[in-house]
Amino acid sequence: MSEYAIVAPEDFDQSVFRLIGKEWMLVTAKNQEGKVNTMTASWGGFGVMWGKNVAVTVLRPQRYTKEFIDQSESFTLSFYDDTFKKDLSYLGSVSGRDEDKIAKTRLTPTDANGIPFFEEAKIVLICKKLYSQPMDPAGFVDKSLDEQWYPNEDYHVLYAAEIEQILVRKDS
Repeated sequence: MSEYAIVAPEDFDQSVFRLIGKEWMLVTAKNQEGKVNTMTASWGGFGVMWGKNVAVTVLRPQRYTKEFIDQSESFTLSFYDDTFKKDLSYLGSVSGRDEDKIAKTRLTPTDANGIPFFEEAKIVLICKKLYSQPMDPAGFVDKSLDEQWYPNEDYHVLYAAEIEQILVRKDS
């Protein structure tokens, strides 16, 4: 397994706008049977809530990975260099319900204390779920967002999770 340094959240100096919005991330969890699933995401954020360092991500109800997140206490958000963009694109376009999509990538599953991620990650956030809530269309102040992003009314579920540990690859 690759070697990682543990970085305190307050010392993490990466741009969340670049990491999530441009480079994307994998949201990865293990279900009760021990199977791992992952999906690519490009929406989310980091901040402080309830006196804790948190990550926020959102998943649509039809995503298979959501079932894994719902069955887990913890999950990971992981980030990769540009050489893995094609793999992340594939993982975001194919369902783990239909095939072993991880096996069709260059990523190698591993874990930290039983919480799954991939050896090739340059950054891994190990997250413990704190809160989950389906988005309510009544909450949209800017109604155009509802029209643009939810024409099928498949509103994301928002997850806020405590960032328990940040791992940064030593050779990155």
